[in-house]
Amino acid sequence: MNSLSDASNVVLDSVKSMGESFLSQLPNLVIAIVVLFVFWIIVRVARSILNSFFKRIKLRDSLVELFRKIVVIMIWVFGLMIVATIVFPNFTPAKILTVVGLSSIAIGFAFKDVFENFLAGILILFREPFQLGDFISCEDMEGFVEEITIRDTNLRKTDGQRIVVPNAMLFTNPVKVRTDKDIRRVTVICGVAYGEDIDECRGVIKKTVEGLDTVNNSKDVEIFAQEFGASSINFEVTWWTGSSPLEIRKSRDEVVAAVKRALDDAGIEIPFPYRTLTFKEPLKTILEKNENDLKDDETIS
Repeated sequence: MNSLSDASNVVLDSVKSMGESFLSQLPNLVIAIVVLFVFWIIVRVARSILNSFFKRIKLRDSLVELFRKIVVIMIWVFGLMIVATIVFPNFTPAKILTVVGLSSIAIGFAFKDVFENFLAGILILFREPFQLGDFISCEDMEGFVEEITIRDTNLRKTDGQRIVVPNAMLFTNPVKVRTDKDIRRVTVICGVAYGEDIDECRGVIKKTVEGLDTVNNSKDVEIFAQEFGASSINFEVTWWTGSSPLEIRKSRDEVVAAVKRALDDAGIEIPFPYRTLTFKEPLKTILEKNENDLKDDETIS
C-alpha cells in the first residue's frame, strides 16, 4: 500500500508541477496568440498595399504573385520567431537562426529537387523565356503554357491532356518557343516526274501557293529543286503562315491539296515509285504457258 501511495504522490506532484508551469506560461501564450493575430493583420495590410502598388507599376501577373508570396513568407517567419521567443524566453533569435542554419543542411539534402525546382521557377518568372499561352516544346513534351508556378509549369497538349513539368527541366534543357513570333516557316516536299519541264513545274507550284489564303504574303514563297529522287525530281516548297499548331496544319493541308490539283490541271505527272524485278531464269507469261499446255494435250491425243 505504501508503494502505491508513493506512486500516486509522484504522479500528483508531476501533474501539479505541469499545471503550475502551464499557469506560469499562460500570460506568455496569450501574448503569443495576440502577436500572431497582429501579424495576420499585418499580412492582410501588406497584401493590400502590394496589390495597389503593383497595379500602378503594371508588373506581370507571374512576378506579382512571386513578390507577394516572398513578402508574406518573410513576414510570417519574422512573426513566428518573435512568438517563439515569447513562449520560450531562453530561445533567443540568435539560437533560432543557429538551429535553422544547421537544420537547413539536412533539409537541403532531403528536399534537393524541391529547392532546385523552386529556384528554377523564380528564375523563369524573372527572365520570362516564355509567356502564358505560348506553345513550347521541351524534350518529348509540348503544349500551350497554362500556368507558371514556383515549382512547376502546366502545359496543355493539343489533344487536351495536361502536363505538369518541373521547372528545373525547363530551366536546364533547351526549350523551343514555337509561338514566339506570329508567323512560322513551313516546308513540304513535292516530287514531279523526270520527263517534266522543271521550270514549268516550279512556276505552277509557286503561283498556286502564293494565291492561298493561309499563306502569309509578307515573305516570299520559296521553291527549290532539292534532289534527284528514286522516281522523281523533288521540290522543296517553303512558305510562311501562322505560328499556332492548328494554323500550321490547316495551311499544310491547303497547300498540299492545291498543289496536287494545280499539277493535275497542268498535266504534270506526280510519280509514284517504280520497282524493277530481275530473275535468273526467264519467266513465261500466262499466254505462253497456256499455249504450251495446248501443245502437250495435242501431242498426247
